Amino acid sequence: MPPTITAFANSPDRGRGQARDMRVRWALEEVGQPYDVRLVSFEDMKAPAHLALHPFGQIPTYEDGGLTLFESGAIVLHIAERHAGLLPLEANARSRAITWMFAALSTLEPPIVELGMAMLFERDKSWYAERLPMLQDRVRVRLGELSRRIGDADWLEGAFSAGDLMMVTVLRRLNASGLLDEYPDIAAYVARGEARPAFRRAFEVQLAVFTAASKDSQDRSAP
Repeated sequence: MPPTITAFANSPDRGRGQARDMRVRWALEEVGQPYDVRLVSFEDMKAPAHLALHPFGQIPTYEDGGLTLFESGAIVLHIAERHAGLLPLEANARSRAITWMFAALSTLEPPIVELGMAMLFERDKSWYAERLPMLQDRVRVRLGELSRRIGDADWLEGAFSAGDLMMVTVLRRLNASGLLDEYPDIAAYVARGEARPAFRRAFEVQLAVFTAASKDSQDRSAP
């Protein structure tokens, strides 16, 4: 039986591939591992059955035989360790690729998510105009550091790895902010990730879920 992951039945990102199941879909596509998807609603995510899989009531989860995992980084690492293609064979290179996975989640993602949440939910607040530049500058600091590391390289550590997969998915959360335009090398790096056939397959599958959910909603609301 193929592994089963969970994903939003109707993603709040409107099919842009920024929900965290996209990371797991992409990893599975990169290694050629078939998988099943169980779609869950926001109500389902807080129900006991899902909380038994993910104690924080989020997505994605991963089930394979007797193993259940949550947290996208842990799931991608599990996939990468068990299938060729996402981690180098040489021990030191392998450790560096894993380090970049942690850097994406621990160093880059927190200020990016904080900025995104402010842009989505705080625009009507009195402090928004004053706070926004501060949040943007925090992200710029990290982008500048990353830009200096990437330089003119295609990927972070030689060949494409799970570190790049995780970093690209994190950086894509900035697409609506305009900040990537200030760093052409990082924008090109993200574009290289998005051009990978495995990414395109994963993106199209998750977009189809949102498109179908939107059509179903429109059909139900039609007179």
